[in-house]
Amino acid sequence: ITALSSAQITAFKPFSFYATTAYCSPASILAWSCGTNCDANPTFQPTASGGDGVDVQFWYVGIDPTLKTIIVGHQGTDPEKIVPLLTDADFFLTKPDATLFPGLDSAIEVHNGFADEHAKTATSVLAAVQSAMTKSGLNDITLVGHSLGAALALLESVYLPLNIPGATFKTIGYGLPRVGNQAFADFIDKNVQLTHVNNQQDVVPTIPGRFLGFTHPQGEKHIQDDLSWLDCPGQDNTDKKCSTGDVSNVFEGSIPNHLGPYDGVQMGSATCSG
Repeated sequence: ITALSSAQITAFKPFSFYATTAYCSPASILAWSCGTNCDANPTFQPTASGGDGVDVQFWYVGIDPTLKTIIVGHQGTDPEKIVPLLTDADFFLTKPDATLFPGLDSAIEVHNGFADEHAKTATSVLAAVQSAMTKSGLNDITLVGHSLGAALALLESVYLPLNIPGATFKTIGYGLPRVGNQAFADFIDKNVQLTHVNNQQDVVPTIPGRFLGFTHPQGEKHIQDDLSWLDCPGQDNTDKKCSTGDVSNVFEGSIPNHLGPYDGVQMGSATCSG
């Protein structure tokens, strides 16, 4: 377990702002007038945005000419809502839709609720990304999200490469819940450039429980109580300095920690204006 340098931590900041921007309304994103979140990435060129924030999570796509990447952002959900969603008995592991995810190993299973949410916007996001690639000439794509949005970004990181061969993808999630089973985590480790940042005693990364068959892929960065960032190698690292070891059950977890700060950046709709 190693500490990140201040430069390594700072490099996440544009993506942290992009993740929280996904909580803002499509109209404000398309105008790139959503307050501090938009101002933090002043050269961004939005190209598409959708969702209603109720039945369909907000999402957006656009071009960052400074970082030379296309950004795909997915809205999260209020932590007071996501905890019941991930701890009640109404969800289960299911095979990803074969139409959206052709050719995946039959052992791979994901959270049915996340899969259903992803399916609502998958083809719209795909078309928007292809359009942004054509417009910009870029083939580097960065997927971001917080909470439920991080889960959607992770599913997107499997879906989009199946439909856009030859592009380069990376995924940065904040407060990522467990999305799938061991076979899914192994697939992610092998095929996806993933970083998931967990803040202090955030409860959301600890659910759904491992006893239900869910496993985190590798790529965790865990923010400590002193706000330093540590690289936690492997899947579900049980060291006390890592999220799974730090929060052994939901009663030890914190909901306020879920919203941040992630190097000074808070997540959630309260950060949007305009």
